[in-house]
This record gives sequence, structure tokens and C-alpha cells, in this order.
Amino acid sequence: MNDKPFMPKATAVWLVENTKISFKQIADFCDLHELEVKGIADGDVAKGIKAYSPILAGQLTREEIEEASKDINKPLTLNKKVLDIKSEKKTNKYVPLSKRQDRPEAVLWLTKNYPQLSDGQIVKLVGSTKNTVASIRKKNYWNSSNLSPKDPVVSNLCSQIDIKNAVDKANRKTARKQKEAEKESNNTES
Repeated sequence: MNDKPFMPKATAVWLVENTKISFKQIADFCDLHELEVKGIADGDVAKGIKAYSPILAGQLTREEIEEASKDINKPLTLNKKVLDIKSEKKTNKYVPLSKRQDRPEAVLWLTKNYPQLSDGQIVKLVGSTKNTVASIRKKNYWNSSNLSPKDPVVSNLCSQIDIKNAVDKANRKTARKQKEAEKESNNTES
């Protein structure tokens, strides 16, 4: 991530209009030339650009602006707490009709080959629903007569590493439950 604020010119417009920070400090913070910031202040540059508050955006704090207003040598530093929104939002992709049967078949394959996986883990791996996984496990899925087990890696629903990690996690959980059960039975015998 670079050290330049989001929408640098709009941020510079806001800083010029709302603070007593020097043009050099604003230019350094917004990665602009000092003359460009002077042009913004004179109204020659950035006409029509709406001011963008770096405080509301979480890029600067009010305290930092006040400190920089008092000391012209203090540089403004970008607050690194800015969220990376792109990684947060997961978009649902269109699944072609020819591929829609892959998920239930992948669920069937996982339940046969790795019965220790929980329904939730299978849901995460192949992008199905808990109801679908549960009905395939109980063999009362509406289309179970037409299902044939199909490796989810071949269908490109998940990677082999994802499956390995999920199986390792399920095995650790099983081992932990077994230890707790042994401990419990030892406590009741004594």
C-alpha cells in the first residue's frame, strides 16, 4: 500500500480550505507539487473538485492536523488503519447450468472420502448449503439417484490444500474429543 491518501487532490482541497497547515506539508502528504497546492488555494487548480475530509476517511486525526498547524516542520503521516475493502466483499459469480450439478457431486465425494468433515467445513469448501450437505449425507437429496461422486478439485470448487487443511482440522477435533472422553471416563472410574 502506498503512503498517499485516497483522492489526493480532493484531500488537498479540504486541507487548504479547513486547516492552517503549510502548502509544503499538504503537498508532501498528498504527493502533489507545492505550486499545485498554492494553485488550489488561489482557485486556479482543482476547480470543481469536491473537498474530501481525511478525518472522516480515517486517514488523519484532528490532533495530528492541529499539531502540524503549530509546527510547519512536522510532516503529516497517513493513518495506516485504512481498510482494504476489496478483500472484504466476496462477489457471487454466475454458475453456468452445466456446472450446477458439480456442487452436490462434490459434496457426495467429500462425505464418502472424508466422513470426519463437518457439514460446515464442506459448505465452506464447495460453496454449498448446510441443508444440501445434510440431505446428501442422509441420502434424501431430491436428485440423489442421479448424483455420482466427483472430486471438487477437478471441478475447480476448491484446492487440494483446502481439503487437506479441513481434514487436518477435523482430525485434530476428533482427537481432542477422544482425549476428553478418555479423561471423563478415567474421572468417573476413580
